[in-house]
Amino acid sequence: MRKFFFILIAFPAFAQLGGAPSGGGGSSAVQLPLSGRSGASGSVTATQTPLGGTTTSVNTLNTNIQVQGPYAGSNSSVSSAPFSGKLSLKEAVDRALAHNLGAVGLAQAVRQARGQERVSRSALMPNLNGTVRENYLTQDLQALGIRVPFLPAVVGPINYFDVRATLTQNLVDLTALNNHRASQEIVKANEQAVQDSRDIVVLATGGAYLQVIAARARVESARVQLETAKAVYSQTLQRRQAGLLAQIDVNRSLVQQQTQQQRLATLENDLARQKINLARLTGLPANNNYDITDTIAFSAPPPLAVDDAVKQALEARADLKSAESQVRAAARARTAARAERLPSLALSADIGEIGPRFTQAEHTYTVVGTIRIPIWQGGRAAGDIAQADATLDQRRAEAEDIRGRIESDIRNAFLDLTAATSQLELAKNNQDVAKETLRLTREKFEAGISDSVEVTQAVEAVASSDLDAITALFAHNLAKLSLARALGNAEQRLPDYLKVQ
Repeated sequence: MRKFFFILIAFPAFAQLGGAPSGGGGSSAVQLPLSGRSGASGSVTATQTPLGGTTTSVNTLNTNIQVQGPYAGSNSSVSSAPFSGKLSLKEAVDRALAHNLGAVGLAQAVRQARGQERVSRSALMPNLNGTVRENYLTQDLQALGIRVPFLPAVVGPINYFDVRATLTQNLVDLTALNNHRASQEIVKANEQAVQDSRDIVVLATGGAYLQVIAARARVESARVQLETAKAVYSQTLQRRQAGLLAQIDVNRSLVQQQTQQQRLATLENDLARQKINLARLTGLPANNNYDITDTIAFSAPPPLAVDDAVKQALEARADLKSAESQVRAAARARTAARAERLPSLALSADIGEIGPRFTQAEHTYTVVGTIRIPIWQGGRAAGDIAQADATLDQRRAEAEDIRGRIESDIRNAFLDLTAATSQLELAKNNQDVAKETLRLTREKFEAGISDSVEVTQAVEAVASSDLDAITALFAHNLAKLSLARALGNAEQRLPDYLKVQ
């Protein structure tokens, strides 16, 4: 039985010593991407922009929800969750969270990051391999510097087999250790990015659902206005036949009726398009052959001061947590780069049977401890450190930017909510006044002390006030939804901010 034990000191600047198995090759620091902004490239934004020019509406802001990129699409949700044809807000959100491409894509990024984390961990774990070799060779002794008169220059052929298990283990490798810790932080960052994408999906789906509710309300209002226009036209025609009105009044009433018909057709088209858009977000078939079941009326949001909201958001927002994990990952990567200049210690060992044939095999093993001392690597460590420093500075800047964006989101949501609340109150007052004016005008018209011009103007005023009230309610609910998203954990906050009826 032959036993060997070596302590090998490796100086990579000069030569790689051989002879015994070695695990001391040294590690390189992982280089992270410069930017830590990960995941889907799409976005979901609730916007309020001033209306250009003059307007007779009480709504001077144009409110909308903009969904772009992967968040605008989904894979099918019908195969895993059959659809009844009736869609509630909760079901829409649940389907979108499971099938919207914005969240699905980031979930795959988490799987990838976990795989990379396992790869980095393998550098710290024992590596065990088994080999079976059959060797058949000749050897030139003179080439090896062996010159013995009675020995031939070439010996052999020599035949032997070797069955062996080999173990390698890095005992001290700070670069590999910090690479692994950086990969763990990347996993955490991606997991938080998934949570943030879920908040974005809630905003997109809730906003699309609110748009469908508003579009449906506009259609219902237009139908009422059309019935009113038809009644006014019928009254005008009867009074013309009785000789009480001129033909111009009949024509004016007919134009008003046809205008309402065209308005209804346009609004029905918009409703169908909004329902198709909602279906695309939730993984439903891309058509409008379904009904929404929920109505969301006015309700005040939970009481919360702006400064308290900012504080809560900074503690809860998943995108900030993800950015902070990205900063920690970059810091670990920089530490790994600096550790390239430090010694590392590795252990290699093998055990097996070797001999000319199986019955003559001898049991052998080898144990090698390797201390690797970097002396000069052509500036690689300095280059890795420079790259890691740049990445860390960029990640810190991005995290600071997200903190500012969170405060901006909170304050904008409060401003939008205040403006929408004011416009909603005024719109409801105008709506009541317009309806009362129409009632009185029609009574005057029936009594013969008013003409169709006043009735037409009163009908238009009612239609405008109805649209104002619908638009203002949509703006108010969307502002509350935006606030829930800005605070973080929108999925849990949704029932408190949008009261379903």
